[in-house]
This record gives sequence, C-alpha cells and structure tokens, in this order.
Amino acid sequence: MITGIYSDKNATPSRFSLSQNYPNPFNPSTVIQFNLSSSGFATLKVYDVLGRKVKTLVNNVEQPGDHSVTFNAERLPSGVYFYRLQAAAYSQTRKLLLLK
Repeated sequence: MITGIYSDKNATPSRFSLSQNYPNPFNPSTVIQFNLSSSGFATLKVYDVLGRKVKTLVNNVEQPGDHSVTFNAERLPSGVYFYRLQAAAYSQTRKLLLLK
C-alpha cells in the first residue's frame, strides 16, 4: 500500500481562510497565515481588547494564494489582542495572546 501527500503550489485556494497565529501565546513575535481565492484589496489589522487598532499588517492589493505575515509586538504590553482579515466580502477575526 502506497500513501502520499500531493501539493500543487500553483493551485489557487477555493476560498478565503485566516489561520490561527503560531505560536500562540507568543513573545514577542508570531506568524499569521491567510489564503485568498482571488486578487483584490485586503487588510489585516491588529486590535487591543478595547477595539483600538494597534497595528496594520496588510493594507494593499494582494494576489490569490497563500500569504504569511510576521507580527512583532515587542513594544506592546502583555494581553489579549485580535487580528482581523478583510478582503472583498470576506471578513474573519481571531484572538492572539501576548505573554511577556
């Protein structure tokens, strides 16, 4: 019996997705990955628990496919933060935890 994994790096994702950051909790930086199914304007922003924007990580036209962004929070205090991806009609928010 043969088992394998096939990965087509040229394939375009069939839908938008926002992955959980890794590592989480983190100190002082973490990686956020997302997939876009079509090109268009995208924003990825980080907010504190009061809803104040603390950092804009992406704010431009992005091509379809896999994307990865590193968030460095060395100047922020420990706590819970949220990151939100908006692209076309898609929007998703996830939580991250900074522990110093």
